[in-house]
Amino acid sequence: MRDELSARGIENFVPTVERSKTRGKGTYEKAALPNVVFLRMTKDDALDLVNKKGVQLKYMIDCATRSMMVVPDKQMEDFRRVFDSSTDEGGLMNEPLALGDAVRVAKGPLSGVEGAVMELQGESYVVVSLLGMLFASARVPRAWLEKIEK
Repeated sequence: MRDELSARGIENFVPTVERSKTRGKGTYEKAALPNVVFLRMTKDDALDLVNKKGVQLKYMIDCATRSMMVVPDKQMEDFRRVFDSSTDEGGLMNEPLALGDAVRVAKGPLSGVEGAVMELQGESYVVVSLLGMLFASARVPRAWLEKIEK
């Protein structure tokens, strides 16, 4: 699906994870969220894609509004960056954080990403959600996180 959409000039994102092949050397990509693709386009263009151009897609519907879900650009950018990244370096911690606090990554390749801080097995993670339904996390040194007010 990703290749078909790209060939049509449609910006899209399919969350994937890299897996090792069971036999032989090498790796392959596997969809992390089966049957999920994110499109960057207007609602009207997305509907035309199915209704007029015959692309086989189904859209996620927001139960509250009963309309197609739309992910704000900032949330999508943060989700993509966190989904694709993790880092191992640390630094000085500026302020104490409680689990679940709203945070912004202040340093490193994820600088500017906003999410919530979580901890697992002694490691700190920034967790980014899309509409409170899909989540991505990346390990980030706790010292690189700054608390923000939401």
